[in-house]
Amino acid sequence: MPKTKLQDIFFTALMAFIMVYAMICYNISLAKSGLSNEVFLMAFHEMLIMWPIAFILEFFIVGKLAKILAFRFVTPQDKPIFILLAISSMIVCIMCPVMSFIATILFKNAGSQIIAVWLQTAVFNFPMAFCWQIFFAGPLVRFIFRTVMSIIPNNNEITE
Repeated sequence: MPKTKLQDIFFTALMAFIMVYAMICYNISLAKSGLSNEVFLMAFHEMLIMWPIAFILEFFIVGKLAKILAFRFVTPQDKPIFILLAISSMIVCIMCPVMSFIATILFKNAGSQIIAVWLQTAVFNFPMAFCWQIFFAGPLVRFIFRTVMSIIPNNNEITE
């Protein structure tokens, strides 16, 4: 996966975009009691706020913390898929409650019920975030990342 800081930025930005967009669509659908074409456009309004927040959290804090937590369950000698799943799982375990809290503050008008609304939001979001990450977003983003990186020439291959 990412080997340089620039690749890490690209990978994190892409993953944050795919995860945040899907989760915003999911939450809007819950609020509207169903998915409609309108939801896909409405989600872009919240994306302007939530995508940068998710990127910053993931890139500077959560990614490192998730690796520390994941390596309590796996070792570097384990199969790469187990390491990948452990890290991805830990990222969801951290990001879901944090992003649910931020969304509750910014978009839910929870008032004095902020803790209750946050907990409900996190509980509703967790199964979706986990399944979306493990089965769809993770594989999709890794595929896109590998494809883009295979197109971009390696610095060692650039000739003058």
